Amino acid sequence: MDPQDSSEVLLAESSDREAAVRRLLSKTDLAAFSGKRVALKANFNSADPFPASTHPDTLKAMVTVLKEAGVTEITLAERSGMGDTRETLEKLGILELSKDLDFKVVVLDEEPKEAWAKIEHSGTHWLKGFYISKLLLDSDIVVQTCCLKTHRFGGHFTMSLKNSVGLVAKRAPGGLYDYMWELHGSPYQKLMVAEINKFYQVDLVVMDATEAFVSGGPDKGSEVKPGLMLASRDRVAIDAVGVAILRSFGASSLMKKPIFELDQIRRAAELGVGAPAASAITLTSLDDRSGEAVDKIESILMEE
Repeated sequence: MDPQDSSEVLLAESSDREAAVRRLLSKTDLAAFSGKRVALKANFNSADPFPASTHPDTLKAMVTVLKEAGVTEITLAERSGMGDTRETLEKLGILELSKDLDFKVVVLDEEPKEAWAKIEHSGTHWLKGFYISKLLLDSDIVVQTCCLKTHRFGGHFTMSLKNSVGLVAKRAPGGLYDYMWELHGSPYQKLMVAEINKFYQVDLVVMDATEAFVSGGPDKGSEVKPGLMLASRDRVAIDAVGVAILRSFGASSLMKKPIFELDQIRRAAELGVGAPAASAITLTSLDDRSGEAVDKIESILMEE
C-alpha cells in the first residue's frame, strides 16, 4: 500500500504497557502476519534504561502478541552505537528474555560480510554508500519499536527513522572504513538518517511514549511523562506525531521549524518513506486519555 494511503497513527494511554500494546495491535491487520517470519528492531543503542532503551515489558508484549497472531519466527536484530551490543543486551536482560519467550537475537556486529547488503551512494548523502542487514530485507514482515527522545549529538530527535541507524554496519566485515564516523561527522547527518529508511520496508512501528526525553538524549536527558503509546505503518507520520508530543512538553530544540521542514522528516517524505505532509496524517485515539492528547497534537502538527 502506498504510504500516503496508510498514514494513520493510533494512540493509547500506557499505564499498562501490555494492555496498550494489545489495544494498538488489535487495530492492526495481524492476520496478514500469520505464518510469516518477523524481523524486529528495537532501541538498544546503550545499556541505559527506558526511555533511553526499549522497555522490556514493551518488547515482551509485542513478542507475545505477534506469537499469538501466528508468526512462525521472530528475530531481534541490533547494533548498539554506545557500547558493546552483546553486553548491552545482556545488561538489559534482553538475552534472558529471548530465552524465556523463544525468539532469536542477532548481534549485527558479529555477522559475516554475506549477511550485509551494500547500498550504493547514488542518490544519497552517504559518500561511499552503506551496508544494511540483509535480515531486514529477507524477512517476510518487519516490525520496529522505538522510544521518544531528543538527540544531543546532531540527530535532533531519535524515534523510528533514526532507530534504523542500528541496522547499518559500523564497518563492513574485513573493512576499515567507519560508516558511523562518517555519519556522525557529516553536516548531512539528518538527511543520511532519513535515507537509510528508503532501502527497507517496515510493516508496523510501535512507539513507547510512556516517558520521553525533551532535552539531551539518546542515553540520558530531561524526562517527561506523556503517558502514551503509539502505533503506525508510517515511519514519517509516527515521528512527526512524536515531535509534536515533544513540542507540547517544551522541547526547545524542536521549536524552530514547522515539523515537515525538519531535515529527517522532510527528506524521508521526499523519498516516499511516508506521509508527504502533516495534512496526510490521521490520528485515532483508543481511549479517553489519548483522546485528550489528540487535539493538542493536531494543532501542533498543522502549525506551518
